[in-house]
Amino acid sequence: MCGIVGQFRQTGPVDRERLATAVSRLAHRGPDDQGLHLAGSVGLGHTRLSIIDLGGGHQPLQAADGALTLIANGEIYNFLELRAELEGLGHRFRTHSDSEVILHAYRQFGDGFLDRLQGMFAFALHDAGHDRLILARDRLGIKPLFLAERPDGISFASEIKGLLPLLEAPPAIAARGLAEYLQNQFATGTGTLLQGIERVRPGEAVWVEAGRIARRQRYWSPLAVRPREIGYEDAARDFDRLMETVIVQHMRADVPFGLFLSGGVDSAVLLAQLSRYRAEPIRTYSVGFPGTALADELPAALAMSRRFGSRHREIRPDSRAIFETLPLTVWAADELMRDNANLPTSLLAQAAGEELKVVFSGEGGDEVFAGYGRYRGSRWERLLKGWLAPGSGGFRTRGSFRDPWPGRLFRPPLLEQLAAARQPVVDAWRGTPPDWSDLQRMQAIDLAQALPDNLLVKADRMLMAWGVEGRVPFLDHRLVEFGLSLPDRLKISGRDGKHFLRRWAARDLPEDHLRGRKRGFHVPMGEWLDAGFLARLQALLPEHRLLDPWFRPEGVRTLIGHCHDTRQGPTLLWAIVQFALWRHFLEEGFARRPDARTHPLDLLEESR
Repeated sequence: MCGIVGQFRQTGPVDRERLATAVSRLAHRGPDDQGLHLAGSVGLGHTRLSIIDLGGGHQPLQAADGALTLIANGEIYNFLELRAELEGLGHRFRTHSDSEVILHAYRQFGDGFLDRLQGMFAFALHDAGHDRLILARDRLGIKPLFLAERPDGISFASEIKGLLPLLEAPPAIAARGLAEYLQNQFATGTGTLLQGIERVRPGEAVWVEAGRIARRQRYWSPLAVRPREIGYEDAARDFDRLMETVIVQHMRADVPFGLFLSGGVDSAVLLAQLSRYRAEPIRTYSVGFPGTALADELPAALAMSRRFGSRHREIRPDSRAIFETLPLTVWAADELMRDNANLPTSLLAQAAGEELKVVFSGEGGDEVFAGYGRYRGSRWERLLKGWLAPGSGGFRTRGSFRDPWPGRLFRPPLLEQLAAARQPVVDAWRGTPPDWSDLQRMQAIDLAQALPDNLLVKADRMLMAWGVEGRVPFLDHRLVEFGLSLPDRLKISGRDGKHFLRRWAARDLPEDHLRGRKRGFHVPMGEWLDAGFLARLQALLPEHRLLDPWFRPEGVRTLIGHCHDTRQGPTLLWAIVQFALWRHFLEEGFARRPDARTHPLDLLEESR
């Protein structure tokens, strides 16, 4: 797990000092090593978190003849199998790094080399002989990659904070991206909240020639998955073999690893599988919220730890500690998204980072095997929602800010974009294959949008802020293809979601755990909005320059005064507070990392 950054200029050499600054902004992603490669108009930078080949995996990596240079972030899980194949074809390796197979696969298989890689990755490969740079991102978007195409050339980085030093001028805020954030919790697709900065999409490769984008290719898409008719017994046999392969490959590391253990099914399944293939106890970590009104999952997690004999650690932060984690999570997320689970995830990552470098987690299980309640709405409910908001079969029809709040809060540049905020869902729904069920369509939309642009931002950035690599086996593309192809009856049975996985896991997990109510990571955000905090916020936020020109001061003032009058009030208010914090960091170029515990209003005071 690492950070990558680079530039391919149209004319003139890359500025070494700027590139070094960009690398320094990504030091948290790779605290073990740094490297630069400059070759005229191309510059590549790398920060390394050493996981495999601790002594020999320095990057940038070069082919023996110097014609190919690589910087990579992530893990190639099938590197042993692919390396053996390539050695049989005459290739000679210089390191034991998993990343080196990318160089040899490109040389052996040409443009089709991406189909041979199984893993989570984002990389840049410079082919000096063809004056070409290839940027690629893994199939599900587990690893991030941003790029900016400007008149002087192409710049790219793992995080926006690493990209900013390479740009001639600070980017402006994009109204469309901000509208998507406010309504949907995140901006999605190629667009971000910053004009001119875009994401490389999951499963996409970008060919850059002479400092310009020559072509873009989606080498994998969930839309290529075909539904199949299969019974449980046959599906279970297939899954047995597939899960064994995935788990064994994901366990490859030259450092210890652990597991984030919630009270849910997915992490318990992973604990059972990891324990099966590892002799020593797995290190597990759970978080709870003592002193709040929320029930936590610590008892269920502890029961699973005892069942499988893990070395378990419970994190029990007080309410103030959770609250004061907010600024760091906004800084770490880099692209603005408001998943409250960032806070406990950051605290878990901090604790895990004190002991190890790799942590498994259960992200993806709900999307792949249809665990969310939103997949199980009644036909009549979805018909009504679809009538009120056409275009997506009644799925994801409502934004966070509903009448009368948009008119009260948003100024014209933002109001004008609200209608477009839902368009990505509509476009994705209409783009699915005609032989798919509505359930498959819902899964695919979440796999393409909410997963890479929200949940996986949390899984990557919160961990990397503490120098920890996250591994998510349920998002191995082979498991995704398996789950998405299953018939609906194996995913949902009555009111039971994730039916196949629960039934399959019954061999390892007790019935009461498999049937427990899904809670997720809920954080007591509303409880922090007490009278003292609101009074200070009322004096500080409505007229704050960081909200200009997007929000109406009188509307913000009204929202603060009435935030507890409606269920959504705290959610709306925190969305605006987080935007203000994010803009504070943006103005600094994300150059200054906040302390692990920082009162958010102290930062807003500082920015007045």
